[in-house]
Amino acid sequence: MTVNDDVLLVHGGTPLEGEIRVRGAKNLVPKAMVAALLGSEPSRLRNVPDIRDVRVVRGLLQLHGVTVRPGEEPGELVLDPTHVESANVADIDAHAGSSRIPILFCGPLLHRLGHAFIPGLGGCDIGGRPIDFHFDVLRQFGAVIEKRADGQYLEAPKGLRGTKIRLPYPSVGATEQVLLTAVLAEGVTELSNAAVEPEIEDLICVLQKMGAIIAMDTDRTIRITGVEKLGGYTHRALPDRLEAASWASAALATEGNIYVRGAQQRSMMTFLNTYRKVGGAFEIDDEGIRFWHPGGQLKSIALETDVHPGFQTDWQQPLVVALTQATGLSIIHETVYESRLGFTSALNQMGAHIQLYRECLGGSDCRFGQRNFLHSAVVSGPTKLQGADLVIPDLRGGFSYLIAALAAQGTSRVHGIELINRGYENFMEKLVELGAKVELPGKALG
Repeated sequence: MTVNDDVLLVHGGTPLEGEIRVRGAKNLVPKAMVAALLGSEPSRLRNVPDIRDVRVVRGLLQLHGVTVRPGEEPGELVLDPTHVESANVADIDAHAGSSRIPILFCGPLLHRLGHAFIPGLGGCDIGGRPIDFHFDVLRQFGAVIEKRADGQYLEAPKGLRGTKIRLPYPSVGATEQVLLTAVLAEGVTELSNAAVEPEIEDLICVLQKMGAIIAMDTDRTIRITGVEKLGGYTHRALPDRLEAASWASAALATEGNIYVRGAQQRSMMTFLNTYRKVGGAFEIDDEGIRFWHPGGQLKSIALETDVHPGFQTDWQQPLVVALTQATGLSIIHETVYESRLGFTSALNQMGAHIQLYRECLGGSDCRFGQRNFLHSAVVSGPTKLQGADLVIPDLRGGFSYLIAALAAQGTSRVHGIELINRGYENFMEKLVELGAKVELPGKALG
């Protein structure tokens, strides 16, 4: 992508109307691809989106000897791990780039090869995602970790053994790490305070299809009984509820009407309740969900993000843009990522009135309350937004800037749009299909 290709001109003020499709969840598909490493037979993964995280994992799998090829239907991958091998350190580093996905290769590679290498890791800059905790978990299974100049080298000289782990916070990444490591570890692993997001359940379904024994209790405890061998799987990834909610918020902020084919009610119920409270309308059928602004004023709300089944942090940023158009004061309490509200400074430059606070606003205290983080916000609306120069800070913040630019009067220059490709498949084509007036400098798109 050239420098100009990473800037998008957005001419705002046009409602988004039409239909788009969401495919498999960004927070499941790359992890299910990693899971294929554990098998002794090929796996088929369907409903795979064409996003950068998928391309990164595909490249890393191929470096380790896994054959990855298209399947019979669009969006299908066939992954054959029969000939897993060690990969060149420099190649791993080059393919991984800024992705944090390589950390999840540790357990499967330790099982298959007895060793693994993990380069320095990136990801979205929205707060602490302690990589060290992943290594602590792996040590509990019996891994030996040596820090080197170019990354971490891991071995399991005595194999990996089941263990008891309690997460201090129900982290999705740490839960995935335990699952991918425990399924072939000797004995039983008990994971307490685990994440139970729909994408975690779908990963468990994948592993069970491969031959794993995994039980989920109602108290966030997951028990994994290690088995000696896993086979392949055939699986259709659950749709991306986070992307679906982003388009829903775009419909609300631009006074539009968007049918999101592939969106499912069950995994979005908390979002749908909030959407209705704000004044948004939706209609559900067997193929998807239609979201629209029904006219009239939007209502201000008090909102607190939380782990599933609470209001997901990835839903928060796009919805905040719509809340700038709501009447009254909305209160946002972000409890998952301490720095996620930093994106609001650009919205203020566009004309929004958003004030950040270090206190826990909205009722309950959280782990950030005594740690000096600006993790609560008060949004005063409605305010007219004006076009501006915007630099994308992270994946969801970036899509939120796009929504703000589309809802604003005038033209915005949005820099760093490549970051949105991490989690939104063909997002520019979808914008054009919905009638957005966007263009790459020197090349009109719609």
